[in-house]
Amino acid sequence: MTRLSLAALPLLALVAACSPSSEGLDQTGASPTLPDQADSLIPAIAIAPPAGWDGELPTVPEGYVVTPIAQDLKIPRQMLVLPNGDVLVAEGSGGKAPKLRPKDIIAGILKGRGKSPVEGGDRITLLRDSDGDGQTNLQTTFISDLDAPYGLAFVDGAIYVANQGDLMRFPYTDGATAITAPGEKVTDLPAVINHHWTKALTASPDGSRLYVGIGSNSNVGERGMDAEEDRAVIWEVDPADGSSRVFASGIRNPTALAFDPWGNRLWSVVNERDELGPELVPDYLTSVREGGFYGWPYSYYGQTVDPRVHPQRPDMVARAIAPDYALGSHVAALGLSFVSDGGMGGRFAEGAFVGEHGSWNRDDRSGYKVVFVPFSGGRPSGDPIDFLTGFLADGEARGRPVGVLFDAPRGRLLVADDVSNTVWSITPRNRPRAPADTTQTANRSNPI
Repeated sequence: MTRLSLAALPLLALVAACSPSSEGLDQTGASPTLPDQADSLIPAIAIAPPAGWDGELPTVPEGYVVTPIAQDLKIPRQMLVLPNGDVLVAEGSGGKAPKLRPKDIIAGILKGRGKSPVEGGDRITLLRDSDGDGQTNLQTTFISDLDAPYGLAFVDGAIYVANQGDLMRFPYTDGATAITAPGEKVTDLPAVINHHWTKALTASPDGSRLYVGIGSNSNVGERGMDAEEDRAVIWEVDPADGSSRVFASGIRNPTALAFDPWGNRLWSVVNERDELGPELVPDYLTSVREGGFYGWPYSYYGQTVDPRVHPQRPDMVARAIAPDYALGSHVAALGLSFVSDGGMGGRFAEGAFVGEHGSWNRDDRSGYKVVFVPFSGGRPSGDPIDFLTGFLADGEARGRPVGVLFDAPRGRLLVADDVSNTVWSITPRNRPRAPADTTQTANRSNPI
C-alpha cells in the first residue's frame, strides 16, 4: 500500500477543497440535473467538525416545537416505537474496512474529524414517557452486548435487531424495561470487509417477511466484483426459518427501509457513488421493485454509464431502473419515515420524512437536515421542504440527523442525532397532551 505522510494531509485537504461545486443545479425530484463527470485523484472535501448545541436548539417551521427527549447516548442510529409507546434507540458504530488507496486513507482520517468522539454503545436504549407529557421519564439500557446494531423491527411479540453481521430476534414482554436473554440468530448477514456496515431493516405490513438493506463493499467496484457478492442488495428474509433471497440489487447503499401506508410498497433511501465530482451522484428515495436492478456499479439514474467500471456491462445497464426521487448529491440520507392522514399537519400531512446526515465530499455542504417529501396518490409530488435545520453553524456541525420516526399516537417526529448524541422530538405547538396510557396498535411491524 502507498504510504502517505500525515503532514501532507492538510495540503491534500486544501487541494481537494478547491474543487468547486456547480451552483444552481436542480438535483431534487424525478428528473435531477446530472452534470458532466469529473473523476479526480482527491475528491472535494469539506469537513464540518462537531461543535455541540451549547444550549441552542435545531430550527423548526413556525407552529412546531423541538425538544430533546434523550441525551448522552452513544451514537444513536435508528429507532422503533413499541406497542406500549416506549421508544427503542439503536446505538453503535461498525465497519473498519481495509483501506486500498491513498485517497481511502485521506478520506478516512478527514471524515473522522466530523464524527462524535463518543464510542458506539453496541446496545439498544429504551426511552419511556410514563405520564404522556412528551418528556422521557426513564432512559435505560434495554439490550446490551450487540455488534453495531442499526435496523430495528417489531413483529408478533418479538424485537428484531440488524447487527452489522447478523439478524437477531429477542422475545419481548409488554412493558419490559430490559431484555437479558441472549437472543436467537435468525440469519447471518454479509459482513466480510463491510465497507458499508449499516444494515437497514423493516418488516412487511403482515409481518411475514423481513427486509434488510446491505450496502456495497466499495465505491464503484474497485475491490473487484467477487467482493460484491450479496452486496448492494436488499434481502427478503423469512423470519420463521432464516432463509433469504435477493429482493432487489444494484442499489449501492440502502440505508433505511419502510413500507408506505398507501399501497404497502417497499421504499428505500440510498446513498449513491462518489468521486465523479461534487454534483454527482444524487442520493435518492425510491420504491423498490421485486427483482429490480438499480444500476450499481455500471450505471446511475437509469442508463448513465460509469466509465470507471471494468469490465463494462451494457446488458446490465439496459436493465437499470431509474430511482423515483433525487434528494441531492452527497446529502447522505440515512432516515426514512412515512406519514399520512394528516401526519404532522399543514404542509407535512402526507409524505415522507428523510434524515440527511450531510456531505463531506463537496465544498458547499449539502444535507445536514431533515426534509419532507410531499406525496400525492402514493407518489412523490413536489419539491422537498426543510423541516428540521440548524445543524450547521459557522462551518461546524452541532449535530447530524440519522434515523427519523413518526410516532403516530403522540403525533410527533423523532430524530436521532449522532453527533450531539441526542434524540429530538418535534410536535405541533398546540398538540393536545397525550394520555399516560398511550399505546400503539396500528401495525404488527414498525418500519424504521
